[in-house]
Amino acid sequence: MRTGEEVHQRGTHKQGGIVCAGNFIVDRVHTLSYWPEQGNLAHILHQDLGVGGGAANVVTDLASLGFRGRLAAAGCIGADQDGEIVKARLAAAGVDIGGLTALADRMTAHTHVMNVPGQNRTFFYHGGASDAVTDKLISPATFAEAGYRLFYLGYLMLLPGLDRIGPDGSSGASRLLKAARRAGLTTCVDFVSSEDSEFAEKVGVALPFCDFLIINEMEAGRATGVTVRDAKGDLIEAELFKAGERLLAAGVAKGAIIHAPEICFWFAPGAAPIMAHSRPVDPNDIVSTVGAGDAFCAAVLYGLHENWPVEHICAVAHAAAAYCLTGATATDGIPDMSILLREANETTPA
Repeated sequence: MRTGEEVHQRGTHKQGGIVCAGNFIVDRVHTLSYWPEQGNLAHILHQDLGVGGGAANVVTDLASLGFRGRLAAAGCIGADQDGEIVKARLAAAGVDIGGLTALADRMTAHTHVMNVPGQNRTFFYHGGASDAVTDKLISPATFAEAGYRLFYLGYLMLLPGLDRIGPDGSSGASRLLKAARRAGLTTCVDFVSSEDSEFAEKVGVALPFCDFLIINEMEAGRATGVTVRDAKGDLIEAELFKAGERLLAAGVAKGAIIHAPEICFWFAPGAAPIMAHSRPVDPNDIVSTVGAGDAFCAAVLYGLHENWPVEHICAVAHAAAAYCLTGATATDGIPDMSILLREANETTPA
């Protein structure tokens, strides 16, 4: 089997493709002097404007990685200035924006991200047009007919028009993923870390139509009812194994990939799980943690599209996440895939 770097160098431009459907959000990232107590004042040291959300981050990261196939976006934006920002950013990256529907009665989804360097970020979010996405507004068959191979959907639990379960027991997400599979596309799904009490039920109805699931450890725990970290915050690997097996049993067909800052696990039916440790990152190099999981996901999709070995995919995915930590917005800091592959070849067996 050829290594990922050989495929990257020899790949034919614009063969195949990945369509990213779901959230398209304008992110305004505010870097704060500190996190204030209620009633106090903190200084905004710096502001950055970015386009975020699962689908937007992943498709933009794929473009930054130098993905050689076609890239497309599918979802809803508002007929407003923020919607124009989304379209302009994606079009500049070479993404086909024909699958974006502009809604006159909705604002484009937007988030104010409060970031204190070295700490977790806090989000103030308005769902706007993203809340109106339904399976009727996205046509996977159109992309399949155009030669696309992978259909990414994210984030479940932040797309109420798709998350809602109807009287027949199906959801918009389950119907959309089923349609994508019927059209011949490989389905890939990501969640958001929601505290919704119906998390497991809502994502559960979509899992039987998911080929690859790419989520973090906390989302895996909420989806399966497993406690993945102890009271001190340490990862409980035995429980992560349990979560991975439960996701496969729930219907994930080809692979459940669970990533955490320390490690990732790749579960596949009939095979032993593959484990890959992340590389250390100097806390002083971390500008923002926004989008690191999406960078990981984008690299996984790249490798899946190119049929790379799992070990190579995990190595480049960890590296993509580490690079993302050095940027202020969700898509800053992502290098070309050739850089990640060189690093992966230094750390994984040939």
